[in-house]
Amino acid sequence: MNSLFSVQGKVILLTGGYGILGSCMAKHLAKEGAYVVILGRNKTKGDALVEEIQSAGGEASFLMADVLDKTSLTRSREEILDSYKRIDVLVNLAGGNQAGATIPPDKTIFDLDIEAFREVVDLNLFGTVLPTMVFAEVMAEQKKGSVINISSESALRPLTRVVGYGCAKAAINNFTRYLAGELAIKFGEGLRVNAMAPGFFLTDQNRALMTNPDGSPSDRCRAILSHTPFRRLGKPEELLGTLQWLASDASAFVTGTVIPIDGGFDAFSI
Repeated sequence: MNSLFSVQGKVILLTGGYGILGSCMAKHLAKEGAYVVILGRNKTKGDALVEEIQSAGGEASFLMADVLDKTSLTRSREEILDSYKRIDVLVNLAGGNQAGATIPPDKTIFDLDIEAFREVVDLNLFGTVLPTMVFAEVMAEQKKGSVINISSESALRPLTRVVGYGCAKAAINNFTRYLAGELAIKFGEGLRVNAMAPGFFLTDQNRALMTNPDGSPSDRCRAILSHTPFRRLGKPEELLGTLQWLASDASAFVTGTVIPIDGGFDAFSI
């Protein structure tokens, strides 16, 4: 059997891993034989996902923690080490947006809610930096590990409306590239840091922007599709190949990359 892309037996931690995209990732990794740990603040959603994974024969657990609280992250790290003795992969999924950090068509930059902007940057940027500081320290001691950050199409091209989210995700790209060098140079080639940059997928976070109340595509969605060579939105399962590649030893010489998964959106102009 070809084990190049195998994640069998790897301990994989996903922060905020119970959204539409995160749930798909967690279920896939567990099906592939990984020990999946889901970390977040919503115990109801976390426990429900763990139950679903376990009922399908996978191994998963949920830990209650806040990605902006280093104390709770450190406590979670100790619980993971008590159970599994190691951490092989960290997927930084926690993030999100809020209305105040966006600029709708009838508003301008001068109407921006700076506190909402700050909160979005905190969640997406610090909510990646802090878990990385806590959990990648274990990888540094092991001399091996893969950090997979979740960027966004909005980090590659400035998009209308989502100014706070776009700025935060652009910072994720820079942090990914910086950390790739930092960890490899100081702790060895076994440590890798990369980012996935999903294009446009329908999620709970963007549903109000992408669909009309009747479920039909919004004007914004139609504009996106007109600039996407594949002429459709992505499906959550279409993230899984890149995820598994980055989590496995198949990507052993890959670090510091930001990989668009977008049906050609970033490559297309007119």
